[in-house]
Amino acid sequence: MIVAALFFYLFAGICVASAVMVIAARNPVHSVLFLILAFVNAAGLFVMMGAEFLAMILIVVYVGAVAVLFLFVVMMLDVDFAELKQGVLQYLPIGIVIGGIFVGELLFVSLTWVIGAGIPQAITAPIPAKIPNTEAIGLVLYTRYVYFFEAAGMILLVAMVGAIVLTLHHRVRVRRQDIGTQVAREPAASIEIVKVRSGQGLGSNI
Repeated sequence: MIVAALFFYLFAGICVASAVMVIAARNPVHSVLFLILAFVNAAGLFVMMGAEFLAMILIVVYVGAVAVLFLFVVMMLDVDFAELKQGVLQYLPIGIVIGGIFVGELLFVSLTWVIGAGIPQAITAPIPAKIPNTEAIGLVLYTRYVYFFEAAGMILLVAMVGAIVLTLHHRVRVRRQDIGTQVAREPAASIEIVKVRSGQGLGSNI
C-alpha cells in the first residue's frame, strides 16, 4: 500500500509539474516535450487505477501521434514567437476577467457538487471483476452503445471527406487519367489498320 501511494504521488507530482511547464516554458519545443511527459505520467496513473486501455490510448494516440505531430509542426514552421507576443499586454485585462469567470465557475461546481441519490442504482448491469478493463469497455461499447459508436464513426468519416474536398485543388494543364473513357474505348477508335504493299513501305500510306 505504501509503494502504491509513493508511485501515485510520484506520477501525480510530475504530471502537475509538467502541465505547469507546458504553459511556462518559453521555447515551444520544450513545451511539447513537457506535454509528452505529462501524458506519460497520466498514463501511469491510469495503469494504477486499473484502466490499462485508457493508458494505452493515451500513449499510442496522444504521445505517439498528436504530441509528436505538434513537435514536428513547431520545429518545421519556424514561427517567430517573439513577434507573436508583441501587443499581448493590451489583452491582459480581458484575459484576467475571463480567467476569473472560469475560476469562479470551478469553485462553484467543486463546492456545491453532490452525488445524486439515484446514481448508484443507475448501473443496471455491473461488469464482473474478473473481466479485464479492455474487454469490459468492448462489451459496453459494442452492445449498449453500438449505435452511438457507429454514428460517431460516420461523423468522423464525413468530417475527413469534407476536409479532403475543401483542401483539394486541381492543377491547371495537368493530364489526368480518365478511367471511364479508357474502359469505353473501342477497337475502331483505337486501332488503325494500314495495308502496305510489298516493297513500298509505310511512307506513302500514312
